[in-house]
Amino acid sequence: MLVFVDANLVMFAVPKTGSTAYHLALRGKADISLINKPFLKHMSMRKYEADFAPFLQNAYGLAPARVAVMRDPLEQLRSWYRYRQKPKSRAKAGQHAALGLSFDEFVQETLKDRPQPMARVGSQYDFLCGMGGELAVDHLFAYERPLVLCDFLQSRLGSAVVPKQHNVSPPADTTISPETEAQLRQARAPDFALHAQVMQAGGHWQRARALG
Repeated sequence: MLVFVDANLVMFAVPKTGSTAYHLALRGKADISLINKPFLKHMSMRKYEADFAPFLQNAYGLAPARVAVMRDPLEQLRSWYRYRQKPKSRAKAGQHAALGLSFDEFVQETLKDRPQPMARVGSQYDFLCGMGGELAVDHLFAYERPLVLCDFLQSRLGSAVVPKQHNVSPPADTTISPETEAQLRQARAPDFALHAQVMQAGGHWQRARALG
């Protein structure tokens, strides 16, 4: 997470949406950076509203616009799966079974009520919902339209943003059966619907109160 006081923005780091590249490119411009704090870097919207937003209000008088990136849900899971093939990531997940699972099996595991540690990847939609259970991001950008986000950040921060690829996962077979994909689309319907909205908006969806 990054906070820009003058621009009145807070940028969230939704996992596996390329956020690290943007955060590394922008941390020198940020007034507050949590990129090097593992337990805070990927702070969810609920956690932000419960703890960090009150801090910003009390310490700085800030109620910044909330910015985040969202990725096609299936492609995000493909990225998670490839990431879980890396030895360090498997150790962090507390297990070593990812190498024995196909991507199809991995997706099935993510949909269980109690998935194995390596498949506990969560929902992007849930990440972006606040304490009231409703979507609480102001500016949501599509991972697939990076120039739209770069143009927005340049207009708000006053200088060009040039993110570089970071934390690229190794290649892996990510074939998925039509049956499993259908189950995923049903289980994560809010994720797919929100991503479709962002794409239909040209890669930049805005909450009503953020317009203008």
